[in-house]
Amino acid sequence: KMAAPALRRRCGRVAGLLGGPLRAPPPPLPLPLRRRAHHQQQQPRRARGTGGLLAAQCERGLFQEVFPAQSAEEQLPGLLEPGRPPLTAYCGFDPTADSLHVGHLLPVMGLLHFQRAGHNVIAVVGGATARLGDPSGRERAREAPSAERVREQARGLRAGLERLFGNHRELFWGAGGGRLGQAELLDNAWWLGRQPLLDFLGGAGGRLRMGTLLSRQSCQARLRGPEGMSLAEFLYPALQAYDFLHLYRHHGCRVQLGGADQMGNIMSGYELVTKMTGTDVFGITVPLITSTTGDKLGKTAGNAVWLNRDKTSPFELYQFFVRQQDNVVEKYLKLFTFLPLEEIDHIMEMHAKEPEKWGPQKRLAAEVTKLVHGREGLESAKRCTKALYYSSVEALEAMSDQELQELFRQAPSAELMLEPGMNVLDLCRKANAILDGPSGYQKITDGGVSINGIRVTDPETVLILGQHILKNGVSLLRVGKKNYYIIKWLQL
Repeated sequence: KMAAPALRRRCGRVAGLLGGPLRAPPPPLPLPLRRRAHHQQQQPRRARGTGGLLAAQCERGLFQEVFPAQSAEEQLPGLLEPGRPPLTAYCGFDPTADSLHVGHLLPVMGLLHFQRAGHNVIAVVGGATARLGDPSGRERAREAPSAERVREQARGLRAGLERLFGNHRELFWGAGGGRLGQAELLDNAWWLGRQPLLDFLGGAGGRLRMGTLLSRQSCQARLRGPEGMSLAEFLYPALQAYDFLHLYRHHGCRVQLGGADQMGNIMSGYELVTKMTGTDVFGITVPLITSTTGDKLGKTAGNAVWLNRDKTSPFELYQFFVRQQDNVVEKYLKLFTFLPLEEIDHIMEMHAKEPEKWGPQKRLAAEVTKLVHGREGLESAKRCTKALYYSSVEALEAMSDQELQELFRQAPSAELMLEPGMNVLDLCRKANAILDGPSGYQKITDGGVSINGIRVTDPETVLILGQHILKNGVSLLRVGKKNYYIIKWLQL
């Protein structure tokens, strides 16, 4: 495997040839490329992000490594030039859960940028490869899921990918944006599930070298570990390589996208396709998103921020990005949004003048939430934010039952009948929010209870429609700082 820093340098070198910034001092160029670079230096200075797809995404930091470096440098810029026939790029997503998470967003963004440049893209759900489990970056084997469970999770991933591509087409691609490339969703169980074992081993298996597979760092670490490595895991890169071969043969696919931890698998695909077809194909990696402690965000690490609403609400997704620190928010604006770089520069300049407004964080959160959950999802996130952090009665009144449950997931709910003369103390006791006796009464008088964001200190206060009970027939009761209770009033 080629060292990652060298690949990053070469990505910067390609970007430099296309008008983007150099990420490291480039080595001397071959004579034809030197002439080409010299010719470009004579052209008028172009706006940022206009040096072609590859350079623009290297400049944003989205395309991290390009493989193989030399042929990518020589061929990809020309193949990706506007006016050329569209290329086809793909990325795979194994259904180890029934939802995508934030860690999957950057590979999806890579596909969307290809699509925005007029190229065709394929998102492959790994309904077959998920049965084996990718050993990359893992200390022990995954627990083998049942075939039915994988099929169910694959359906969930396909639905999530369809939603992302649909939201992008509807909300982020204007009518005058030019040609939007085609997008297709496939499942590798559709071809790997029909591939006879002996045919696979005699064909693709005969072209993949054991030494290459064994030499990879992830394979070496597992082989030296106490649990070793199963044959199924060892064959995972071979099956993913076959995906690339199948997609080249049937869809003309020549580019594979993946996370930075997928370079070994991408190299296997490159090796197989080039040996069996003689055609040059390419791999591009995108960065891995990590937590503040440096752990990769995802299901395995237990810190996944999901993209399905039933796992992570639009409000929770919005808040995840709003809480990003200043030292990463500019980087995330470049990676997770389609905002022009000049606009991002302006946002950061305004932030330097008014940091208390958290402008970049709010814009980042809005752009991502709209892509993932659509316009209504973004409005829902904003309503929940106003209700929880700004005690907005108007926002509470506009919230649906689903939003209330999402916002207060652990909050108990109760359905009550409003009785004549019912007061705050009665409400708290019927909701089991305070203890019976003097201590509960004292909790209210000490200011420990609020209804719909308004503190109540008189236990004998009679409940009033429109104040304690909102127009949507709901009361939000809070006792202490974090104990919420959702009250639904019947037959008002």
